[in-house]
Amino acid sequence: MATQLRESFRNIFKIEELRIRILYTLFILFIVRVGAHITLPGIDTTILEKAVAQSRSSNTLFGLYDLFVGGAFSNAAIFALGIMPYISSSIVIQLLGAVFPYFQKLSKEGGEEGRNKLNQYTRYGTVLISLMQGWGVSQYLLSLHSDGQTIIADGTSEFVFVVSTVIVLTASTIFIMWLGERVTERGIGNGISLIIFVGIIAQFPISLWEEFQLVATGNRGLIVEMIILVLMFFIIAGVVMVTQGTRRIPVQYAKRVVGKRMYGGVTQYIPMKVIAAGVMPIIFAQAIMFIPSTVFTFFPDSDSAFMQTLQSHFSYTSFTYSFIYAVLIVFFTYFYTAVIFNPKDVADNMQKQGGFIPGIRPGKHTSDFIDGVLTKITLPGSIFLAIIAILPAFMVRFGVSSNFASFFGGTSLLIIVGVALDTLQQIESHLLMRHYDGFMKGGKIRGRRG
Repeated sequence: MATQLRESFRNIFKIEELRIRILYTLFILFIVRVGAHITLPGIDTTILEKAVAQSRSSNTLFGLYDLFVGGAFSNAAIFALGIMPYISSSIVIQLLGAVFPYFQKLSKEGGEEGRNKLNQYTRYGTVLISLMQGWGVSQYLLSLHSDGQTIIADGTSEFVFVVSTVIVLTASTIFIMWLGERVTERGIGNGISLIIFVGIIAQFPISLWEEFQLVATGNRGLIVEMIILVLMFFIIAGVVMVTQGTRRIPVQYAKRVVGKRMYGGVTQYIPMKVIAAGVMPIIFAQAIMFIPSTVFTFFPDSDSAFMQTLQSHFSYTSFTYSFIYAVLIVFFTYFYTAVIFNPKDVADNMQKQGGFIPGIRPGKHTSDFIDGVLTKITLPGSIFLAIIAILPAFMVRFGVSSNFASFFGGTSLLIIVGVALDTLQQIESHLLMRHYDGFMKGGKIRGRRG
């Protein structure tokens, strides 16, 4: 296995086009990481470090953003918003497509022109969201203090700081969006996903170093740390298996004669993924669950018993938080699956092409059958997502550092696994097209057949 992997990596750099694509992608991702460490103009970096260390934003919406942008938010960097405004705009356009006929028509019948219009609307939405979030970031930065000092450098007025911050953050988001599109077009993998991926994975060495320090200082035994790492390995393996899990529905096509040729008479399959919604249910649920803790940050000196009780219940490691979080994930899994997968459309397209599911009548009966299968496989998928999402909180309770615990599940792990598999699949496709072996035995990544 090790020899085959080494040979596969050698083959990657033997193919000139693939080598150029990979190096181009790495160069773009390097630019993204550099931008995550360039501080916004008008900020005193010394006071910023002290203020961030004193703030309690790790379990708030700010902390969620900081995870996706690879620490750029806590650095008050020019790439502080990252690609998230574009993701938010894409989600809004996708939801509008499930509600308004105009967007549905562009998506299904507009062809290339319709997709270009949707992409253009997404870009407009990105600019609008970036402007609003840029203003929000500027207000958050103005609220940070350390020893009575603001993080704004001497000689910089608040008005100038707010205007410059909004402009720089908006322009940076548009630039990152452009970089992502360039990676998708000229690099390897999905550029937007890779930008999020590299932001998350950039935190892993820091988290691993924190765990090493615990062992080095004697605060944790070596055996316990080895058990934690083995557990992490099995969790990642489980996520890979369930993420790639599909329920294949057989579809037969009737034979028909066109001219002198006969078409049809073959059996194909509709691959229905166990987790069709991907990571989106966790993102939606996480955004809602972080709202209370975000609100609490605006009342840091409140001594009210009611507020303290609420804070304890909505703490990241509380059982109440985990239970509500899990229920929301199950709900959003069904909701988002219904948005992105319409059994009626699948049944109608199948009937137009002369296809049918054996033993099921075409039309409404086929639609109901597909809907029933989708409902059944979504339940275990949603429960699995809920378990994975609350795993980091349980690992924190067992003494694992919060940064390292985030890689035991939740949004981080699902994004890392999904993006890594998709990128490997594209690399393997290039290898197979040029008659080289892929990464796995048989020339295909397991779980990617069909």
